[in-house]
Amino acid sequence: MRNMERANALVSSQSLNLQTRISILLFCLLGSVGGQFRYSIPEEMKPGLFVGDIAKDLGLDVKRLVSGKARLVIDGSKQYVELNRNKGHLVVKERIDREQLCGQKSPCSFGLEILLENPLEFFSVTVEIQDINDHAPAFSRKEINLETSESAPIGTIFHLDAAHDPDVGLNSLQSYSLKPTDIFSLKQHSRNDGGRYAEMVLQAPLDREKHTEHVLVLTAVDGGDPPRSGTMKVHITVLDVNDNVPAFTESLYKASVLENTPIGALITKISATDEDEGHNGNVSYSFTNMEDVEQVFKVDARTGEIRLAGILDYETTQHYEINLQAKDSGGLAGTSKLVIDVVDVNDNAPVITMTSSSGKIQEDSPPGTVVALISVQDLDSGKNGQVHLNIDSNVPFSIKPSPRKYYTLVTDALLDREKVSIFNLTLTASDEGSPSLSSKKTVFLEITDINDNAPLFSKGEYRAQVIENNSPGVSVLTLQANDADKGQNARIAYYLTDGELSGSSASTYFSINSDNGVLYAVRSFDYEQMKEFKIQVRAQDGGSPPLSSNATVVINVQDQNDNAPQVLYPVQTGGSVVAEMVPRSADVGYLVTKVVAVDVDSGQNAWLSYKLQKATDRALFEVGAQNGEIRTVRQVTDKDAVKQKLTVVVEDNGQPSRSATVNINVAVADSFPEVLSEFPDFTHDKDYNDNLTFYLVLALAVVSFLFVTCLVVIISVKIYRWRQSRMYFQSSLPIIPYYPPRYADSVGTGTLQHVYNYEVYRTTDSRKSDVKYVGPSCQSLMSADAAGTETLPKEARYTDGAEASRTLAAHCVTSPPLVEYSEQSTVMVDRRSALLF
Repeated sequence: MRNMERANALVSSQSLNLQTRISILLFCLLGSVGGQFRYSIPEEMKPGLFVGDIAKDLGLDVKRLVSGKARLVIDGSKQYVELNRNKGHLVVKERIDREQLCGQKSPCSFGLEILLENPLEFFSVTVEIQDINDHAPAFSRKEINLETSESAPIGTIFHLDAAHDPDVGLNSLQSYSLKPTDIFSLKQHSRNDGGRYAEMVLQAPLDREKHTEHVLVLTAVDGGDPPRSGTMKVHITVLDVNDNVPAFTESLYKASVLENTPIGALITKISATDEDEGHNGNVSYSFTNMEDVEQVFKVDARTGEIRLAGILDYETTQHYEINLQAKDSGGLAGTSKLVIDVVDVNDNAPVITMTSSSGKIQEDSPPGTVVALISVQDLDSGKNGQVHLNIDSNVPFSIKPSPRKYYTLVTDALLDREKVSIFNLTLTASDEGSPSLSSKKTVFLEITDINDNAPLFSKGEYRAQVIENNSPGVSVLTLQANDADKGQNARIAYYLTDGELSGSSASTYFSINSDNGVLYAVRSFDYEQMKEFKIQVRAQDGGSPPLSSNATVVINVQDQNDNAPQVLYPVQTGGSVVAEMVPRSADVGYLVTKVVAVDVDSGQNAWLSYKLQKATDRALFEVGAQNGEIRTVRQVTDKDAVKQKLTVVVEDNGQPSRSATVNINVAVADSFPEVLSEFPDFTHDKDYNDNLTFYLVLALAVVSFLFVTCLVVIISVKIYRWRQSRMYFQSSLPIIPYYPPRYADSVGTGTLQHVYNYEVYRTTDSRKSDVKYVGPSCQSLMSADAAGTETLPKEARYTDGAEASRTLAAHCVTSPPLVEYSEQSTVMVDRRSALLF
């Protein structure tokens, strides 16, 4: 169901009475604010479901919603609905729980504002949430335990816990039922706030000896379709006789308390009496079916004093209805009721909320422009909730009230961002309570810029210097212009204006960084060609349309000592020899010649000085430091050499200095033929001859050293070989040839030919050790016959060394030495004879 109400819709087609005219006038006055509309939807709707066609109901085109950036402003922290600007529909954004939103309040609704910009308009919409039966009645406890005396009279009342159903209306709790009902019956009651509770009444006598305990089931049913229910078990323990029930002094207690009462304060005191004596007459006090109340209030079970245990908030709960119970030791209980009203105090300061504010406004906005929409809320009621909003004085803004505690912040004077770019506006909201409470909120409002200021250079003409022979791309100077505007309007770009320098465009000599204004040299400059440049630089901002200004830049090229002095006289030639002649009769100070040099640089870089660097006879000549004149220092004598060579250095005064040298040949002679006879040898380079002689001597020494070294090595080798040969051949024994028996000389002498030799088996390093004659442990390899001739055994006469060794091993027995010497027999050991090592 949807009900839409508009203030300007009360127009009667039959008559225009006074009420209609007033309504039309009110609509005209609030046309920029809009009307108020009401929609009704059930709770628990799925997100995205349709709520209402807001564009149609407002009479607006969908394009207006898009262009006006339509949005919702909702009271509270959650946004349950949202606006589909493309369709103009109001749809559910998230699930709505009516019980969470409003609790037991009925009807349940929340308000929102539809805000449009350009121009600023807003419309009030109220969305009512209808309850559905989504909660079943529930008891705070699954079961309760009661005690009663067996002598309890019929009609005794037992208070039971009340069930709680968050739903409202028919969906809320409607009735209770009790089973079984043979001994106890159920009696239902309604409270002033609409809630229902049940009492159990004893309708038959109890007999503890038959039943010590009774178990009943209490059922709570709501009125939904289909209905929902909840149950609780009731355990009743039958006690022994206690025939008097405690009775409260009043059937209804009332009290009031301020919401800012401190915890622990005494609220009221209850009292009950029991006519029984002794143990059965002791009464204890308690709350029944009020677990939520026990968090706020506490009762002293012995004294009956009720004190505050929690924090009170009038904005949450305005009054409390508490069930009281007085029970004696025998289990009999009397009941009563306590109603506590909470009194409101001004304990909530107004809350300022910026409902719609971009935080920016253009500096050319006319007076009356809406800057922001402000909401002020105070949770207090009555005068404590009446608020007023004010703004600081001496600012070009004012506050205008709007319906439903809304205010608009508007301009009331012209703005200038260059004077004040940001306003810190302090809003003060105060209520009408006593004492009054107030709150403040600072709003930062930025004045956005328009391009109303051109860039300005710090001075109209800049001067800079650059040294010649600079590297291309070197920075000459930095120009800076300032723009009072901001952002893109203050973003400055630098350009070279079109102009000619020596017939060429200025851009062929210089370039400028458009972002930072750094001027660069495009090429290397030469002071000798151009000494000064004059260019124009334009600074232009990024506004629309752009603004600009110009400045003149003068660049002076500074001279650098980049040219060495040039000797003009005497002229240096490669092939011919030029000499100055000085007569031997020349006096002191005789002008021999003058060195003439020039430097194309300027200033001190062109100041030249002369000095004598090298001379054959330094005591004979000198050079003028400033004029370059070469003069004699002393009288020329016959002992002075005819050939004189002078080297003069011409140096400029630059940093670092540059120089040039000139060689001057001077002939000390009285006649020209004398000069010709001596001068041809004058040009030989003595230094070159000295160096050549040094290298020739060095080469000769190296060759001689190598020759001597080789000679020494050869002699050493010869001596070594000679000593080795003497070690083998030198012996005092006579040489007697020996011939084995199996061989005979060709001439019948019985000896070996002298050309026959045994093979010698030696190690590689055998020369380094002495010859050892080993005393064998076998029989002698040589034997002597009766004539005294010694012969080798047959087995030992092998030429192969390996077989000879095996033969020797086979004959190993104890015997005399290998070779024996006697007067009758002598054996000669040749250096190539068979030796054992």
